[in-house]
Amino acid sequence: MTEFPRTIGKVATRELAANGYTTYDQLTRVSAEELLRIHGVGPKAVRILGEELAARGRSFAGS
Repeated sequence: MTEFPRTIGKVATRELAANGYTTYDQLTRVSAEELLRIHGVGPKAVRILGEELAARGRSFAGS
């Protein structure tokens, strides 16, 4: 189970979890570019996650 929105897609959610990312806090320790290297995680998912992080006053590492 992750705290990510369904709008990123089932594949992206599953692949993020498989790579150990299930919370927004964990995403602050990784760059958007690193997430894009995960098979199944595309630009749309990263954009949505970036927007969700920004809404929480956070960002990806290096942003």
